[in-house]
Amino acid sequence: MTMADGASRPVAGLLRTLWLASPTLPVGGFSYSEGLEAAVDAGLVRDEPSAADWLTDQLHLGLARSDLAVVAQAMPAWQAHDLARIAALNAWVLATRETQEFRLQTEQMGRSLVEWARSLGVLGCGVVEQLLAADLRPPTYPVAMACAAAASGAAPADSLGGFAFGWAENMVQAAIKSVPLGQSAGQRMLARLVEEIPAAVEHALSLDDESRQAFTPGLAILSARHETQYSRLFRS
Repeated sequence: MTMADGASRPVAGLLRTLWLASPTLPVGGFSYSEGLEAAVDAGLVRDEPSAADWLTDQLHLGLARSDLAVVAQAMPAWQAHDLARIAALNAWVLATRETQEFRLQTEQMGRSLVEWARSLGVLGCGVVEQLLAADLRPPTYPVAMACAAAASGAAPADSLGGFAFGWAENMVQAAIKSVPLGQSAGQRMLARLVEEIPAAVEHALSLDDESRQAFTPGLAILSARHETQYSRLFRS
């Protein structure tokens, strides 16, 4: 192996992480607000400061303790081909989705990621083969993304950071559309979330099965209201 070969490996992992984190990845993340639109309708989010506070709280109280933790735990399971562990994590995600629209979101995005990997053929690094071998019915988005991240060669912390940043970009765009806000406000909110993501990743990496949790009752109530909200832009 040459020095160039050794240097190319982390670069390749970084590029794949950026690819997976891109909001253009065709998994449909842009069509969900994850309760934010309902919070706007309820008057809980009304301007840039309240939107930034909302997303920061959601990052730490929701994403870090659940989906990020699942990605962190599923990556080594995929690398070890531990299908029982993968199935258990996938079942946990499904069981902890507190509303129909949250469950449909993770199912739709998980299936879309499988189709994305299938469309790449040999360029998919064996992701679709692993997902099909696991026979997850259906694959949830965090578990499917963990499979792609494990195949990327990126470090777990980098993969979690990319997952969180992709979520942040989608959520900021949801805030821009639903509050509504301007692009400059969106960039300021994204800058704040970028500052918060490393702590969220560190927290997620520290969690085990007993400390991983999905408990955001206020968000669940808003999501349930959103399912019958009269006028809406987003699917959640």
